[in-house]
Amino acid sequence: MAQFHCTSCGEVEEHDLVMLKACASCGATSVVNLEAQAAQVAKANDAFRAAILSGGHPVYLGRAVCTQGVAAEGLDFVVHAQIAVAAFSEFTEGNDPYGDHTFGSVTVADKTVWFKIDLYDESYSFGTDDPLDDARTRRVLTLLFPSEY
Repeated sequence: MAQFHCTSCGEVEEHDLVMLKACASCGATSVVNLEAQAAQVAKANDAFRAAILSGGHPVYLGRAVCTQGVAAEGLDFVVHAQIAVAAFSEFTEGNDPYGDHTFGSVTVADKTVWFKIDLYDESYSFGTDDPLDDARTRRVLTLLFPSEY
């Protein structure tokens, strides 16, 4: 069973099909396979995370930021957190229920640091209209402590 999201009316439908041609509710052909989309977003997020140490990815554009709490730990701590996040690969159904690799948790100097990736439009003002449009999607990776969420 695959879930499909209609980008016109917002309906989510489950079907045995690999590809759905049109929305059953409104007839629109703008239907997205949510599992396939999540897998593609996960691949992009993994590449983006891995590139934060080298100045960014040439295709998956964005920025890495940290909260005041993480920054207050000092530059060495932030760099070690970035290294841990860039290398993170322990995604499970428990910490990644949507399969898009937008969240994780690492330990740095005996402190738990969360990271999350949000997808924005080119101006970083709104969420992206299409997370698979690499030219128009910007990623923001935030390092934070659980207490700052």
